[in-house]
Amino acid sequence: MAGVAGARDVLVVGDLLVDVVVVPSGPLEHASDVPSRVRAGGGGSAANTACWLASTGHPATLVAMVGDDALAPGALADLEAAGVTFAGAVAPGAATGTCIVLVDPDGERTMLPDRGANDRLDPSLVVGALEDRAAAWVHLSGYTLLDEGSRPAGQAALERARRLGIPVSVDASSAGPLRHVGAAAFLGWIDGIHLLFANDDEVAALGGEAACLPHVDALVAKHGPAGASWVTADGRTSVPAEPVTLVDTVGAGDALDAGVIAAVLDGADPRDALAAGTRLAAQAVSRPGARPPHRPG
Repeated sequence: MAGVAGARDVLVVGDLLVDVVVVPSGPLEHASDVPSRVRAGGGGSAANTACWLASTGHPATLVAMVGDDALAPGALADLEAAGVTFAGAVAPGAATGTCIVLVDPDGERTMLPDRGANDRLDPSLVVGALEDRAAAWVHLSGYTLLDEGSRPAGQAALERARRLGIPVSVDASSAGPLRHVGAAAFLGWIDGIHLLFANDDEVAALGGEAACLPHVDALVAKHGPAGASWVTADGRTSVPAEPVTLVDTVGAGDALDAGVIAAVLDGADPRDALAAGTRLAAQAVSRPGARPPHRPG
């Protein structure tokens, strides 16, 4: 799976959000108050993956949209601090995407996203970024395909990457929206990609592993605390999750994606690539927030 000769850059296409993470002290009380810990930080599946990729030493460029509001400067500054290049744009009159993340006592999260400006992602912006950069890999967040406004941009990314001969991965993103658009439609959009990342619920929403495999070279199935599997028509390779003290699961799947992609680009075999992904995922769940610590300097 080689892209442009000598290139190590990964172009990531999808959402940039601001996460507002809420950890209630107990069960929610309808029409009443529950004391909570609340923090804000960088979010968006694509942006998170780009940040984790940068932490591995692979140059990462994010194509996304922000609004012309007060949230945008901080969101862009967080990307820069993580070492990610922003190749997106500002959508006039739009709000920067925001996600409320409710974290329950066992660390699992429920997400309430408002994609805001991300739903205005322009296909020409994505195509321009692909043509301007010698990318070794393109990673597309499935959210870009799942929402109608950004779908043309996601489809443009897939088509242009195919024409340029650049390997592509897609994260399936979320089981509910997958069921809404339908498995056949989604699998048709991503047909021919190299890697599909999906957790067990998303695989089920797509009709199971057997339904996915005709459309992709390999499926990386994410099993949460049970680890991950690399599945092809020829068989499967699985690795366990790394033991870790769980803080929250926000961004864990994005980190796993980044670890696998970086390892594949470095020449790893499936088992070693999965191990690299689960290592980054363990880092993600052992600290608050969806991204790695900012790089020094």
